[in-house]
Amino acid sequence: MLDKTICVIGLGYIGLPTASLLGTKGFQVHGVDVSEHVVNTINKGKIHIVEPDLDIMVKSAVNAGNLKAGMQPVEADIFIIAVPTPFKGDHEPDLAYVESATKMISPYVKPGNLVILESTSPVGTTDEVVAKILTDDGHDTDKEVHVAHCPERVLPGRILIELVENDRIVGGVNPLATQKAVEFYESFVRGEVLSTDSRTAEMAKLTENSSRDVSIAFANELSLICDQEGINVWELISLANRHPRVNILTPGPGVGGHCIAVDPWFIVARSPQYAKLIKTARLVNDSKPQWVIEKVKSRADKFKRPVIGCLGLAFKADVDDLRESPAVDIVRQLIKEDVGEVLISEPNLEKHDEFDLISCEELIQRADIILLLVDHKQFKTIKRLELNEKVLIDTRGIIQ
Repeated sequence: MLDKTICVIGLGYIGLPTASLLGTKGFQVHGVDVSEHVVNTINKGKIHIVEPDLDIMVKSAVNAGNLKAGMQPVEADIFIIAVPTPFKGDHEPDLAYVESATKMISPYVKPGNLVILESTSPVGTTDEVVAKILTDDGHDTDKEVHVAHCPERVLPGRILIELVENDRIVGGVNPLATQKAVEFYESFVRGEVLSTDSRTAEMAKLTENSSRDVSIAFANELSLICDQEGINVWELISLANRHPRVNILTPGPGVGGHCIAVDPWFIVARSPQYAKLIKTARLVNDSKPQWVIEKVKSRADKFKRPVIGCLGLAFKADVDDLRESPAVDIVRQLIKEDVGEVLISEPNLEKHDEFDLISCEELIQRADIILLLVDHKQFKTIKRLELNEKVLIDTRGIIQ
């Protein structure tokens, strides 16, 4: 299997770790990205995103001559599509990146090739978009070109570990495609590689994230109720979780990231008449940022013009990933509504195109209201007693 060449389309949070991992395993990998900056950075053996140990792996793969990046595909034995799948308009899936990536590789695809879609996608995308485009271009996707879906199932901050250790779900558009894809993943995955069809594989990833979203919505709804009742929601959840069959998640300012905040809408868009609980959970989680904003505004009324210090922009702890981040939405809205002077600290970013960033220490010193939005490890050392008379709004429940 190591004699196979691989072309990875999309060198973001999934594509780059996948490409570099395969490169360190001995595969010859050509990565493709539309950003010249990303391509040049990788070819220097450096990275453009934050992920533990990714810099070491990319440098190793590049220095070994097993990973190169470019802005155009090359011929390969295996093509992996790892591009974004956002939504547009009224939460409708936007498959433009998948369509563009498939059309980009089509001239380079030849009989015997394996084409894998790793991007999280609505049910039917592998068959109705990827395979259809290749078929329309004259490729025989029944017997000669093997098309499959293998959704990524990794957690930012643990991507390089989970790419290898986690079980993988692989589904082809036909049994032969499934077999070919399973053989490929079994060559580097230590977890179990589970075979199914492409539609079930697509739905499995959406189901995993929707289940998590529903659980978070329950926690977020509890936080609203507890706030009204004057109850500490984190203490409540800790007590309730002492029941052997209860495992309530922790609330936050909303739900972010490319997966959990997006994927449930793919199910809703496809089956709106049935996905009632899934849709309601999305609405609960999407409404939480506005609740946080109103909480800040109610405390800001005590000041002539308050200085509001916002701790964190990322969608989760200890990463630099801002995709669909509720913290970003909250900060942006506070500035737009001119609630006060807004200060921002995000320790995982050196700079931001839209916001000026300052240190956590300076923020605490200058702020009247401290709004903790992300439970980064740097913020967990803050003690409530150190904040003196400052107003604290802790959406993560980490400051004691």
